[in-house]
Amino acid sequence: MMFVAIAAVSFASCGNKAADAEKATADSIRIADSIAAVEAAAAEAAAQAADTIAADTTVVTETVVAE
Repeated sequence: MMFVAIAAVSFASCGNKAADAEKATADSIRIADSIAAVEAAAAEAAAQAADTIAADTTVVTETVVAE
């Protein structure tokens, strides 16, 4: 009886490895997609900030002539 219980537990633990590997792969893909989305948003924010700074710091030079 003990042998049957050990065999059942061994069989059950081996059967879950494929499902665990599949879940781990899906999690890795989800995490990589999330990181890519955050990086894209950060790049967009940086580009907008650079455009804003460039527009705000445009120097207008004026020549004043004393008369």
